[in-house]
This record gives sequence, C-alpha cells and structure tokens, in this order.
Amino acid sequence: MEDYAPLASLSLTHVHYNPADRISYLCAWLALVPQALCVIYATLIWSNREIEIMLMFTGQMACEGLNWVLKRYIKEERPREMHGKGYGMPSSHAQFVTFFSLTLTLFLLFRHVPHPTETRTPFTLFQRILLSVVAIISAAAVAASRIYLNYHTPKQVMVGCIAGAMFALAWFGFTTGLRQTGWVEWGLDLGIARLFRIRDLVVQEDLVDSGWARWEERRLRMQTAGLWTQNGEGRKSK
Repeated sequence: MEDYAPLASLSLTHVHYNPADRISYLCAWLALVPQALCVIYATLIWSNREIEIMLMFTGQMACEGLNWVLKRYIKEERPREMHGKGYGMPSSHAQFVTFFSLTLTLFLLFRHVPHPTETRTPFTLFQRILLSVVAIISAAAVAASRIYLNYHTPKQVMVGCIAGAMFALAWFGFTTGLRQTGWVEWGLDLGIARLFRIRDLVVQEDLVDSGWARWEERRLRMQTAGLWTQNGEGRKSK
C-alpha cells in the first residue's frame, strides 16, 4: 500500500471539545467568533466602503500582530491538557474579542453621533449602551471558553484581555487624532479613495440608513406618481 505524508489540521477552525459536555460544545462554537468577525469585517468593507470600519479592521489586525509578537517574546506554553501547538501567552482569542468589543463600545458612546432622518430614528443612547454591554458580555464568554476548553490558563486569558483593552484605547485615541487633525478627510480626497467610493457616513448615520432613506424616498415618489405596484415593483405609465 502506497504511503502518504501525514495530514495537517487547519488550526484556525480546528477546535478540541468534549462531545459529552454541552457547555464544551458551545465553547467550541464560541472559539470561531474571531473568524466570523473577520468575515463580517470583510463583508461590511466591501459592501459599505466605510472608512471607520476600515480603520477598526486595521486596528484589529495590528492587535493580532501585537499578539503574535508577545507570544514569541514571552514563550509561555499552553496548559498540559491542551493537545494543540503554539504558545499560549497571551490568549489571541481573548485579545481579539476584547479589542473588538471595547472599540465598538468607544465608537457607539463617544464617536457615533447619529441624526434622525425622515425614514429612520437612530438608536438612542440607552440602546447604544445596551448594545455595548451585549458586546462586552459576548467577549467575556469567548474569553472564558478558552479556559473551559483548556486552550489557555486563566492568567493567559487575563493578559490577553488586558492587552486587547490597552490596544483598543490606544487605537481609538490614535484614530481620534487622525480625525481631529484632518488626516481622515485628506485620505478620503485621494484618488484611490474616490475610485473605490470610500465614504464616512457611519459616524453620523446608522450603517444602513443612507441606502434605506434613498429607497424610501424613491418608493414614496413613485407611490405619489402612481407608478408603484402592490408587489413593490415599478410599473410603466401608459
């Protein structure tokens, strides 16, 4: 029988868990949250071209780069129960979700100043606080899952959370400086930014509001003119 080289596992999506433990099964799904967030980042950047989302994603990747450096500088092993590979200090999952949740919270509470339109009432301050709390609790669940699955020690997860929080605060301050000094506006005027239709609306509008408002205005105009059918499609006038 022909010999084959041993197969490798794609560690980005490979998670060990106890199939007899429902909590362990849930934690295995929580371990995929960073990958899911990267897909969401890419989707939003492609579909909305918002500079704020691009800045946040850039910070997220820089935070991951910092984690890579810290792991190879500290060189602390994972728990003995862990069968995987790689260093464990600090936890990359904990650092990733902490950066994301805290950056989202800072944006919603200190940078996002939504204005109501004729078609939509934006989130109130209470709703934005509630969303921020949900994001932080979700991040805590992901971080705790790394301990439950024996991928990291509590200390490694705690250091990951601290590193993610510190980098989130630093990145938010850095991007605030870029806005206040006019660098963001300068970047949006560049030819490549205009070529790719990069915009800066989400600071003052809900993410979907501008497109929704245009659609509602068009729909109302066509209804007024009698050019809108019941199934939502325009019809030609005779």
